[in-house]
Amino acid sequence: MSLGSFIRKQFIDILQWNEDGDGVLAWRHPMQDFEIQYGASLTVRESQMAVFVNEGKVADVFGPGMYKLTTQTLPVLTYLKNWDKLFESPFKSDVIFFSTRLQLGRRWGTAQPVTLRDSEFGMVRLRAFGVYSYQITDPAKFYREISGTRDVYTVDDLELQLRNMVVAAMTTALGGSKVPFLDIAGNQGLMSQSISEQLAPVFDRYGVKLDNFTVENVSLPEELQKALDTRISMGMAGDLGKFTQYQTATSIPLAAQNEGGIAGIGAGLAAGAALGQTMAAGLGVGQAAGQGQPVQAAAAAGAAAGATAGGDPVQRLQQLKDLLDKGLITPADYDSAKAEVLKKLTS
Repeated sequence: MSLGSFIRKQFIDILQWNEDGDGVLAWRHPMQDFEIQYGASLTVRESQMAVFVNEGKVADVFGPGMYKLTTQTLPVLTYLKNWDKLFESPFKSDVIFFSTRLQLGRRWGTAQPVTLRDSEFGMVRLRAFGVYSYQITDPAKFYREISGTRDVYTVDDLELQLRNMVVAAMTTALGGSKVPFLDIAGNQGLMSQSISEQLAPVFDRYGVKLDNFTVENVSLPEELQKALDTRISMGMAGDLGKFTQYQTATSIPLAAQNEGGIAGIGAGLAAGAALGQTMAAGLGVGQAAGQGQPVQAAAAAGAAAGATAGGDPVQRLQQLKDLLDKGLITPADYDSAKAEVLKKLTS
């Protein structure tokens, strides 16, 4: 190199990184056509670390502080550059700054439902979501395993890799927990702790410390959630046979109080009989279990409703008498329905 070229050579005497914003994990100090002046100043701020890379290999790592770059502060580079023989000249090395701040509120989630075997529902597909936080603790590892020779390495770049690891651990935890889906909500704290313990050594391998991991929600896909809601509704209704009987027993007195009386339940004898048959079929389970009497009463009430519906009063009274003679209604039902017909006749 000529003297003129040497004079024109540019030297760096201050190395530092002023972080302009969030989201950057690693930043390479611009070194093209520059050499670091022997005795230059290196400033590493709190929440930062700096790595010197010489010929592709990590030479030195600096924590927070201010350093004068000499043979005393660069022991490895001293050996590589033979500075122990007082060779005090500029040198060319890559200097990379790393942010060691906590990266908070990083979100994770399963992009696709995870298929698992549930002890209650059989095969189900689950989605899970949550947050986690981390920080770089070993920049040398991080450089070797993750960031490499990039000029800038961001949080988004890293999370493309971390998210896959998180989802894999989540899938393993859900599959191995053998906790029914309905009980997962009450065990999310324990699940978070279990997954955190699984992920910690994986993160450490890359020079990253997992600070916190939280499972916020475990849910079913929409179509499965609808099926579960239906099952819950059926469970809340209890015995459907008894529930139908109750609805029938409460609806007849209410209908009798309205204008037109019990005729509001059905129009004509045929409609009343059909209603009774439908109610009897719907309550067939109760009849088979020795509960035939409420079913018969419901059928008779439906038939009586038809007999008191519109038409000739004499025909309606005759229909009621026929029902009584055939034992389809009780004398009390006959008297009540007859009074209803006569009341309309005289009103």
